[in-house]
Amino acid sequence: MTLEPVIIAAPFTAMAAAMSYVPDEVFASNIVGPGIALIPTSTSGRVEVFAPVSGVVAAVFPHAFSIDVGDSRNVLVHLGIDTVELRGDGFELHVSQGDTVERGDLMISWEPSVAEQAGYALHCPVVAVQAEDSGFDIVAELGQPVTVGTPLAVWRLREA
Repeated sequence: MTLEPVIIAAPFTAMAAAMSYVPDEVFASNIVGPGIALIPTSTSGRVEVFAPVSGVVAAVFPHAFSIDVGDSRNVLVHLGIDTVELRGDGFELHVSQGDTVERGDLMISWEPSVAEQAGYALHCPVVAVQAEDSGFDIVAELGQPVTVGTPLAVWRLREA
């Protein structure tokens, strides 16, 4: 039996890229899970980052968040690479752990220029945590821009 698929939407306007382009081996080799990378189309001003799925905020940090969508599925959005080192500089949280969110709810406001000026890569992995590659299908066109809410991927899960 196949459980309901999860549509993962773009959390902000960006260029879609393969995870293999992320300059971090853990993400690039899908150790965390399969996903798609987003690169902000602009580094000036604030980027509003929205929930790519509906669920419960499982974890939230200034630079990343994950949402539990049920059925043991969790979607992670990581804003930039090694941006944890910024200690929150350039990020504003709008949610807390345990909050219930709907796809499209505002999660974080981010100033990519802060990360860029500090020398951090702006690649943003959107990951189906610990998913099987065979159940994760990218539907966005890689190398092309996506806008907020554009479907990026479909995550299917088979019941054991």
